[in-house]
Formats: sequence, structure tokens, C-alpha cells
Amino acid sequence: MKICQINRTFARLNKNRHYLFTILTQMKRNYLRISFLLLVVAIVSTGFSSRNGVDLSHYLLDEEALCYNVPTEDEVVEVKTDPEFQLFLGKTYIGFKEALGFKESQGRYSVVNKYGYIGKYQFGKSTLRLIGIFNTDVFLRDTRLQEEAFTANTSRNKWILRRDIKRYSGRYIGNVKVTESGILAAAHLAGAGNVKKYLRSGGTIVFQDAFGTTLRHYLKKFSGYDTSAIVPNKKPKVL
Repeated sequence: MKICQINRTFARLNKNRHYLFTILTQMKRNYLRISFLLLVVAIVSTGFSSRNGVDLSHYLLDEEALCYNVPTEDEVVEVKTDPEFQLFLGKTYIGFKEALGFKESQGRYSVVNKYGYIGKYQFGKSTLRLIGIFNTDVFLRDTRLQEEAFTANTSRNKWILRRDIKRYSGRYIGNVKVTESGILAAAHLAGAGNVKKYLRSGGTIVFQDAFGTTLRHYLKKFSGYDTSAIVPNKKPKVL
């Protein structure tokens, strides 16, 4: 009986030893896994450290940085009434007429202002009749007709002011250098007759339209464009 008991005791010890060995082996594996993960974290952390010159502070946003203001309706309307705009067509004739068209109507063909001036270039009905246009409804819908009307009216003004262009171009009147394009723009605003009066009076006879825009302002704003392609024509007709 004692021998049997001894054998059973050794059997239990062997079983317990095997169980203990299994536990130790599993712990060793877990330790290796944890050690590997710690090593990876250490390497990644080192890669983002300040020693390598990587500064992450500018990625942090405080509460103030997330706040912004939205303009009110009044502020939006105020901005739209006096927009900043610049064309990149240089001093060509196209640049001249597009700049003038934007000044008159912001380049919109269908505009009719409160004084009855219409289209991109804000023509009066009497001026349109001089170049053969009588139907203003058709005129407002036809963008090509409006462009042709501008060229025709400009050629008419150039014929009326041909001597004044030759005489005053290059001179300074009211501290503004007079150029052909400035004269033609001023004639579009005030009419050729008022431009003659202004130039021949040395700038003493002034003109401004219903919105307060002066002839002198147009002489200065539209100075120096190349309008040589415009052929003077006493009686141009579009239609």
C-alpha cells in the first residue's frame, strides 16, 4: 500500500509540474508580446518627438480658433453696392469697352436704371435712335446688338471730337492727362458736346451725371487704352 501511495504521489507531482510548466510557458509568451508592443510604441513615439524637429503644436485648435463671424444682410448689400473689380485685358480696345461696361452696369446686359438708361453700357433712348435702334425690348435681349451699338456710338463720338482728340491728347487738364480713350469714355458719359466744353475751357466747365460721376473722373479712369481701331464715322448705323 505504501508503494502504491508513493506512486500516486509522484504521479500527482508530475501532473502538477506539467501544469506549472504550461503556465510558465504561457506567461513567457505574453511577456514577449508585451515587450514587442512596448518597443513599437517607443519607436513610433520617438519618430514624432521634438528631437526630429516635428512640431505638432500648430495642429491644436483652441475654442477661439473655431469661432467665425457671418456678415449680416445689410453688410452683404453694402459690399455689393461698391465692388472691387479688376479686368485683365490690358489696355486693348476690348479691355476699354469691358472696363467701361463694368463701370456702367457691372457688365450686365439686362439692366435698366431708374433714369431709363438701359443695357450693359447704359444707353439713353435718344442715343440709340441716332444709330438706328428703336426697339429697346429687342435691344435688351440681344447682347451682340448692344456690343455693336457701343462700337457705333464710339465711332460717332470719335468723329465729332476728332479735332479735340488731336489738339488735347497728351496735355494735362485738371491734373489729368488727356488721352483719346479718356475723351471717348467721357463722351459716353456726358456726350461729345460737354466734352468739348470741358476741354476748351481748360476744365472750368464741369459736368457730372445724376449719380455724381464727373467727366474728369472718366478722363482719368479710362486713360491710356488703345482705341485706334475705332474708325471715326459721322453717321454710323447698326440697323
